[in-house]
Amino acid sequence: MTSGLAYILTSDKPFETVVANLEKGAAERMFRVLHVHDVKATLAEKGFERGPLKIIEVCNSAFAYKALEKDINVALFMPCRFTVHTSGNTTVVTLGRPTMISQMLPASELEGLAKDVEETLKKVMEAAV
Repeated sequence: MTSGLAYILTSDKPFETVVANLEKGAAERMFRVLHVHDVKATLAEKGFERGPLKIIEVCNSAFAYKALEKDINVALFMPCRFTVHTSGNTTVVTLGRPTMISQMLPASELEGLAKDVEETLKKVMEAAV
């Protein structure tokens, strides 16, 4: 499902399985996993309780280089991110849509590049869930 800023999929697979699948799938498509933020653990350190939530930051150097050559302001939106959380017995995966960047920076002519990145990351998601 696509809703404005995000592409969203759900899964019956366990949370950690989906996280591992995203990391593996991203690497298989030449995206490096830069960092995985465990938001649940971070908030717990400060005494706040919530369900599982991880933010997975990924980057493909070739795509990043091309985008930055077109418009340095793309750096404000880098790296690409997946979020994974649970809702009841369902695991929810969200991708911040790279094509939204091209809409926010229309003079940068990023449409084609952003579409390629988005399509690749959607495939990573689809295989993960």
